[in-house]
Amino acid sequence: MNHKLTLKEKVGYGMGDAAANLVWRGALAYLAVFYTDTFGITAAAAAMLFLVVRLSDGVTDIIMGMIADRTQTKMGKFRPWILGSTPFLGLFMVLCFTTPDLSYSGKLIYAYLTYIGLTLAYTVNNVPYSALMGVMTSDDRERTNLSGFRFAGAFFGGLLVMGCLPMLVDYLGQGNNAVGYQYTMWLFATLLVILMCVTVFTTKERVTLQQVSEPRDTKLDYPKTEGGIQLASATRSLKSELIDLGKQLPLILIPLSAITAFFYYRDVLTGAILISVIALTTMAIKRLTRRPEAENTRSQQDIIDLLSNKPWLILLGMGFLTMMFNGIKYGVIAYYFKYYMGNELLTGYFFISLLVVSIFGALATSKLAAMFGRKKLFIIALIASSVLTSGIYFVPQKSVSAIFILGCSAEFFAAILPTLFFSMLGDSADYSEYKTGRRATGLVYSAGSFVQKTGGGFAGALVLLVLGSYGYNGLDINTINQTLPGMKSLMSWIPALFGFAGAALICLYPLNDEKQKEVTQALLSRRSEQRPITA
Repeated sequence: MNHKLTLKEKVGYGMGDAAANLVWRGALAYLAVFYTDTFGITAAAAAMLFLVVRLSDGVTDIIMGMIADRTQTKMGKFRPWILGSTPFLGLFMVLCFTTPDLSYSGKLIYAYLTYIGLTLAYTVNNVPYSALMGVMTSDDRERTNLSGFRFAGAFFGGLLVMGCLPMLVDYLGQGNNAVGYQYTMWLFATLLVILMCVTVFTTKERVTLQQVSEPRDTKLDYPKTEGGIQLASATRSLKSELIDLGKQLPLILIPLSAITAFFYYRDVLTGAILISVIALTTMAIKRLTRRPEAENTRSQQDIIDLLSNKPWLILLGMGFLTMMFNGIKYGVIAYYFKYYMGNELLTGYFFISLLVVSIFGALATSKLAAMFGRKKLFIIALIASSVLTSGIYFVPQKSVSAIFILGCSAEFFAAILPTLFFSMLGDSADYSEYKTGRRATGLVYSAGSFVQKTGGGFAGALVLLVLGSYGYNGLDINTINQTLPGMKSLMSWIPALFGFAGAALICLYPLNDEKQKEVTQALLSRRSEQRPITA
């Protein structure tokens, strides 16, 4: 039966994303400007850093999803990983904003090592955290409501770090930004550990069914089943599963590498390589999905199930586009107010305004989804936010009030997007179980987390590439005036293009609310007839 979550559990779950966003939004909003204006890395080098590090997420997120799905402890599958990774996440948060006295090459190496460490710690923490939503309740309406609490927590965490960071850096650094950043991050890292512990000890994993089809060929060494339900013990080791996954990694890494190269260089050669790689990858995927199921190992079948899951594939694209839409805006705000508006302290006040509005947007999502349906609400939110964002381009340079009004109005609708996205990822996991009899919740959510982080990385890189194309140098004040048009475009019509593209893509999403209700009822009926296993 569907489980109604208590207010305590919803708030407790939301605190986890408040903690995560001390890292996520802090890095998204300030890491680029920290690298260029405090640490002394060029915009082009920082852009390449963001792109290269995101390639590692293509592997680690999926691996983490598989590991979490195969974890069996008394605490459940996902909460142990959240608890164990939290100290490392806080530590790398501090290290990323630390400025050791090194040569330029040494600074680049240090930046790569610490940023990779941060993304790895975030993966180990956030993939299980995202998947936890899918096993707290089987009710899709409760998941939508829980997602609202999650992103209210996310915006609360963002409010702290994005709104208060400039003031804390100024106060704690006493004119020395390098010292101010480090002390501020120690403060936020401590808060992160406290909030993550609240999440771990106030939530519970309840959806313990993990169904698989009865294997037709025992040589595949599938886990033993009773009545189509996987038993807790599996005959295949995780090592074997990861080796199998390694054979599929070229399908992820080669296209990502081609996309990254074209994104950075934007020339004919990289464009031709990208087209060729996409064509070959499409052929390989079609061949893989047509292979008889009996020839596949479990990890291979998990990948095939995802590639055959149309709702999930569309949501994957949506996650990337919406993150580009939001990430470009958030990535340029610090530059925009510091240079275009001429008042760096307005950055914190603008972020505070955005995130207060975002909390209301996230909390309103459940009621608005009940009124319009989630698919239609997604389209409305994307179009409205994109139109309002585009309007910023026409605002005079010193019109602070107009910028705040347009930005906050657009943010109310933008806050709806990630709330819907993560609740609908749970629906795609249900759809996979409905169609195949198998469920890989961690893998589904790991891919969602991956595209969000990839989108954030590409968004940050695009901001730096555009500024670099105008000749921006954070350590040379003489280059600033020539980059102002780029900042204006990045704050307005450039992110809006990705929003309009997302609105077009979500029109293809096949699961409306009536279809999802049918899927949910079918799964509940199926589960009631089968014996559950221990998570």
